Parts: sequence; C-alpha cells; structure tokens
Amino acid sequence: MEFPVIKIALKTGLALAIAAVSSHGLAGGFAINEQSVSSMGSAFAGRSSSAEDASTVFGNPAGMSRLKREQVSGGVALIHARTDFDHASGSFSGSNDGDMVPLVGAPMAYYVKPLDAHWTFGLGMYVPFGLITNYEDNFQGRYYGDHSEVRVVTLQPTLSYRINDQLSIGFGPTINRIDGELTSALRNPLPGAGDGEVKIKGDDLALGYNAGLLFEFSPRTRVGLSYHSKVDYTLKGHTEVAGPGFVIGSSAGKYDASLDLTTPESVDFSITHELNADWTLYAGSTWTRWSRLEEIRADNQGVGGLLAGNLTTISEAQNWHDTWAHALGAAYKLNSQWTLRTGLAVDQSPTNNTDRSPRIPSGDRTIVSLGAGWSPNDVMTIDLAYSYLMEDDTKINHVSTTKGAYSSTYKNTAHGLGAQVTYRF
Repeated sequence: MEFPVIKIALKTGLALAIAAVSSHGLAGGFAINEQSVSSMGSAFAGRSSSAEDASTVFGNPAGMSRLKREQVSGGVALIHARTDFDHASGSFSGSNDGDMVPLVGAPMAYYVKPLDAHWTFGLGMYVPFGLITNYEDNFQGRYYGDHSEVRVVTLQPTLSYRINDQLSIGFGPTINRIDGELTSALRNPLPGAGDGEVKIKGDDLALGYNAGLLFEFSPRTRVGLSYHSKVDYTLKGHTEVAGPGFVIGSSAGKYDASLDLTTPESVDFSITHELNADWTLYAGSTWTRWSRLEEIRADNQGVGGLLAGNLTTISEAQNWHDTWAHALGAAYKLNSQWTLRTGLAVDQSPTNNTDRSPRIPSGDRTIVSLGAGWSPNDVMTIDLAYSYLMEDDTKINHVSTTKGAYSSTYKNTAHGLGAQVTYRF
C-alpha cells in the first residue's frame, strides 16, 4: 500500500533541510555576517578594507599585511530573533505563536603572525552559515516546516604577501564541516490517527577558499576586494519516519539519504578613509550568487518497511536570485582608549513570493549597528557591538492536496550582540 503523503513530505524535508534554515541571521539567505565584532559595530561596512585586527583573516586575508604584531582575536555574537504573524489561516487548526528562533551564538577565533617584512600567516575559525528555526508543536503550518537546525564551521589557514608599500594579496583554503537536522509533521492518512513525524540528519566535509587584495592609495585611504568561493557538499545521513500508520515492521520508516548542496560564492568590495585623526569612514558592497540555488536534488534509498527498496531522485524548486548588500559606517576616536562606531546596511533577500515557505519567511532587511572598542593599553582591545534588524513584511501562501493550505504574513525583527577580545604580543 502506498501513502503519497509520506513521499511528498519527505521530498519537502530533504530539499529544504539546508537551504531554508537560517532566515533570521543578520545576513541574507542562510549566511551569517557575524565573523568580526569590530566590523559588526559599523554594520560590516569596510569589511574587506579596514584590516584593524586578526578578524581580517575572514574579511580580507590580504589585510593581514597591515598587522605588524602577532595577535589573537576571539569572540562570540548572540542573535535573538522575533516573529509576529498577521492574517494566518489554513486548512487545519493550530497555533501561530511565532518566535521560532531561539537565542543562538556564533563563535569566532583568529591568529595572525608576521613572518617577515612581506609574509604573514593567519588562522581562522568561524561560522559562515547556519541557524535554527523551531516552531511550536501545534504550529498551523507544521506540514510545511517544523524544526530545522544546520551549522557550518570553517577552519581557514591563510598567507598574505605584501608586494610593495601599496599592494598586498592573500589566500587561504577553507575546510568546512556542515551538519544538520530537520523534522516535519506528517498528516496521517488514517482517519482519527495523530500526526506522524519525519526527521533527517546528515553531514559532510568539503573544501573551498578565501582570497583578497588590498590597495593603499595613501596612508589614510585604502580599498579592499575579497572573494569567498562556493563550497560543494554531499550530505549523507538517514531519515526516520514515525507515527501511527507510518511505521510497519521492525526496520520500517528508516532509510539512507543524500543531499547535494552548494553554498554560494560572494565578492566584497569596500573602502576605508581616515578623514582626520578622529574620524574614519567606511563603505562597502557585497554580492552573493544565491542564484545557484535553483533547486535541490536529493536521493532517497529505502532500507526497510514501508519504503523498502524504493530509490527516488527528487527535486524541489527554490529559484533564489543573486543579492546585493550595501553598508555605510563611521568610527570616532573619542580618546586614546575609546573608539565609537556606527553603521547602516541594507540587504536583499534571495527568496521570492512564489517559493517562499515557513522555513524561509525572510524579506529585504535594514540593519542599524552601534559599537565601541576599548584599549586600556597597547596590547589589548575589547570590542562590543549591537545590531538591530528590521525586515520587510513577507507573505506565505501555499496550497497542497496532501498538506492542505497555509497562509500568513510574517513580521521579522532580530537583535545581535557581540563581544570580542584582541591581544597583541
């Protein structure tokens, strides 16, 4: 006996397991911006040109050439998101509490050591992608998405080379580990039976790279260009199906699964200008090739029970588009110990009104940031930053013969708080 509801729910779960999880990060799509708290204070304007501490390993590896002393930087950014629903309706009853993103943290750590007058070595660890969405158990749109958790952790060894007094280049391979878990509710085909559940887990290790150049027009003005490569993953894991009417036999509801996913490349261009001894201005733009995510194809291999012997290649349309993010920022040197920062950024969402789902209810966003750096001496700096994100209202409107209809308007906001310590030897 065949239950179409299972196949469709598994298809949606696999296809969205990675692509749809991080709609409330302080960057577009499922990217995370928080790899540097010192840059966070100016809304990441000047990310590839500022080169103020060891976090330039991520922002622009060429910027390590500006750091004349061995140093380490480490910190964490906390993200708290809030979602309110308007005009929610659907074929089935349920709640619409919102606030499906718990408090999450993005850690970062960097080390930079000048080797001689030209060469500098660096090492970075950061989180470029991933967050969590977790709806309440009785969420009205639960058949379109329930719980998602994905993280990418990157390790990046890096070298930079100062060609002359004006031009530096940098390059570093990235070692990226991705793992994730997704659960979705299954509408039970048996009359009077409760919902079932599908859960998928998978992980992979893949390589990419980060490259950049820094050109200094003068001691007070410099421009930076950095490139983060795409990374191709093949997540391998398993899927479990549970619930009355879904589990048949001792090994039923369990099967092997694999999912191909490419995280997109991005290019950041920025300029830093020291207006005078007190003021520094930043501007930058980032382009991300989200159009790589036209669809996600997954292979499902049944290993027993209800789906025994079933090998299915499935795909789910995403139709994301390339995006631009733009930012302006400023820093004011209050005195020898304190530097104050602020910034404003606008960031496009790669999603569209047709394919947007409850897992990816994000829209275009505006981000306002404040920050401060405290240097009690010449060996240590403590950076703090706060960001507030406001998204345009987004609408979800889906109809399915097996999952019913669900529509709602999402109102998303988020707060980010970061702290970072830099120590120079």
